[in-house]
Amino acid sequence: MTQMLQAIRGMNDILPDDAEQWEEFESLIRDWLHSYCYRPIRMPIVESTDLFSRAIGEVTDIVEKEMYSFEDRLNGEQLTLRPEGTASCVRAALQHNLLYDGPKKLWYMGPMFRHERPQKGRYRQFHQVGIEAMGLAGPDIDAEQIIMCARLWDDMGLEGIHLEINSLGELDERQNHRQALISYLQQHECRLDADAQRRLHSNPLRILDTKNPDMQEIIEQAPKLIDYLGEASLKHFDGVQSLLKQAGIHARINPRLVRGLDYYNLTVFEWVTDQLGAQGTVCAGGRYDSLTLQLGGKKPVPACGFAMGIERLLALWSAQGHQHVQPSPDVYVVHQGEMALLAAFKVSEQLRDAGFGVHLHCGGGSFKSQMKRADASGAPLAVIIGDEEAAAEEVTLKPLREAAQQNRISAAALTAAVGEFILGTEE
Repeated sequence: MTQMLQAIRGMNDILPDDAEQWEEFESLIRDWLHSYCYRPIRMPIVESTDLFSRAIGEVTDIVEKEMYSFEDRLNGEQLTLRPEGTASCVRAALQHNLLYDGPKKLWYMGPMFRHERPQKGRYRQFHQVGIEAMGLAGPDIDAEQIIMCARLWDDMGLEGIHLEINSLGELDERQNHRQALISYLQQHECRLDADAQRRLHSNPLRILDTKNPDMQEIIEQAPKLIDYLGEASLKHFDGVQSLLKQAGIHARINPRLVRGLDYYNLTVFEWVTDQLGAQGTVCAGGRYDSLTLQLGGKKPVPACGFAMGIERLLALWSAQGHQHVQPSPDVYVVHQGEMALLAAFKVSEQLRDAGFGVHLHCGGGSFKSQMKRADASGAPLAVIIGDEEAAAEEVTLKPLREAAQQNRISAAALTAAVGEFILGTEE
């Protein structure tokens, strides 16, 4: 017997009940983004490996361990399934000169890929909503993006999501802090775990984000980046905090909040929850003013954005009581006989033309078995057609959810009758 094929581990099917909840979420997301005047953009899933090496950084876990990279068999080009969306979005903006006429506010949604150990809320193929604002330098756009997240949590009815913020300053400030951090960590090198020792000289800032409990005391005493920020960086960070306070949003300053991606500067933020186990971050973002230069642009372009994990948000939505209601058809069409089949197709399209959801029974079966299917569908109405009705150009309209009498009416009057019944039951 041929072995049944399975989906690749960490790359999951989304079955109809869940897929409908995804569509409900996606519709809510589109309305939310429209209210902030963000426009959609769609980028390829496969990009040049060099794009992510340049943007994310050669010595990050993503590039070193997690990317799905391969060689194009036709031309030998090194390609990668995108592990995140910001680099692709900025590449597209540069390639197509989108910023020639001023700032842009863009959003995208789709799958990302990272080769890591699958666990709840973290998969090898995962999905993100990403938001990028390019060409805007002030703290106001940073604050607006954080505020718009708070609005989404409110729209979804989510509770227990908390905001953490930090500032990474500018490159020279990070370099000064980096040297102080390396000197400090070298004094405790014998207590660093293998991962921290590997990062000590290549990416020491990431050591601050370690989850190793044996290193927490060392990390707590480490030099803090905020102490190395200059006047302009502090002014920007104060501006963000002032706007958030005015909006009634509480933010905890977390000096250990850093980024695994090299392109961030100034404001960084995360929305976190304790209701999803170890994977508590549902949204993360910040400013990345130098990324355009890293990707070959002629000058730096101020920009900021964030991404949120759809799987994690949906898990939290469900955990907090949201239940997706499976949509039911407005009408279930039951038929038996050759003439009835032709008539059933005709009236089904007639009702669809009027905007109704119609389930036309397919696959044969007795009237009794078809009526069982009609009842199970959740439809409030059944349209019944036999050859006798078809010959007379009539149908029988039978209510399924109330003790009302069925009526035989002309096929021409069906649309109006269904409309009157549906509107009447909604009232």
